[in-house]
Amino acid sequence: MTKLRLVFMGTPDFAVPTLRALYDAGHEIAMVYTQPPRPAGRGQKPRPSPVQAFAESRGLPVRTPASLKSEEDREAFAALGADAAVVVAYGLILPKPVLAAPRLGCLNLHASLLPRWRGAAPLQRAIMSGDSETGVAVMQMEAGLDTGPVLASRRVPIDDATTATSLHDRLAAIGAPLMVETLESLAAGTAVATPQPEDGVTYAAKIDKAEARIDWQRSAAELDRQIRALNPFPGAWFEIDGRRIKVHAATVIEAGGKPGEVLDDRLTVACGEGALRLTRLQRQGKGAVDADAFLRGFAVSQGTIVR
Repeated sequence: MTKLRLVFMGTPDFAVPTLRALYDAGHEIAMVYTQPPRPAGRGQKPRPSPVQAFAESRGLPVRTPASLKSEEDREAFAALGADAAVVVAYGLILPKPVLAAPRLGCLNLHASLLPRWRGAAPLQRAIMSGDSETGVAVMQMEAGLDTGPVLASRRVPIDDATTATSLHDRLAAIGAPLMVETLESLAAGTAVATPQPEDGVTYAAKIDKAEARIDWQRSAAELDRQIRALNPFPGAWFEIDGRRIKVHAATVIEAGGKPGEVLDDRLTVACGEGALRLTRLQRQGKGAVDADAFLRGFAVSQGTIVR
């Protein structure tokens, strides 16, 4: 394998397996870029990103600029003399001078089968839309939003049990070795960059917190996808007597009633079409529990209307 001098740019947990794979493959990680530490926890103390924490555990140098807009930041990036930059959920826009600096360019691992679901929330949008499959793509970056040619991709199915959490973990796991393989083919001159087709382009807009509220007028199938797509964050929710309840899991049931009506003593709630049996829930300030435990501490009688 050709050993390359790389810059890695990423921030969340999703990016860590790829950084680990590059490190374990013996590539030289000249610098790790990640977003600055953010306040977290009860004390709101600044907490390094998962990528920064992993990089520092391996003794890798780290930079945390708030942006890459200044001439100084761009010159510092170019001075690294990287063969390539690997970008995984970094969260900052790369200016053209940064994109052009590495000898082999900048490669992005994106959590969708481009051109479907360009943008910020591809995992969630794929589940919410009822897609039967998704995957990861390694893209040669250019100035547009996820518009560059695709160098490699891998597909995974989406089924009725898929949540954002499970899909996140699967895609992170298959994306890491795919990036290592793609870099090898790029260094060898055998990589084929396939332009994205104009047909089939969709955009995965960032999840708005307002989307998390459950609208019982919608079908049970739609709401089930919403719950799975927003698990664990921000979490789909509804209200009982003004108290917010987050739903972590549910099952689609063939039943009917007034939307929002509790149909039995097992927390089956009627929807616009069909019904949902809520199987794991969380009250504000409490941990998530199965429905039986929830009902022991929070009685919900048949005929209750939830909002």
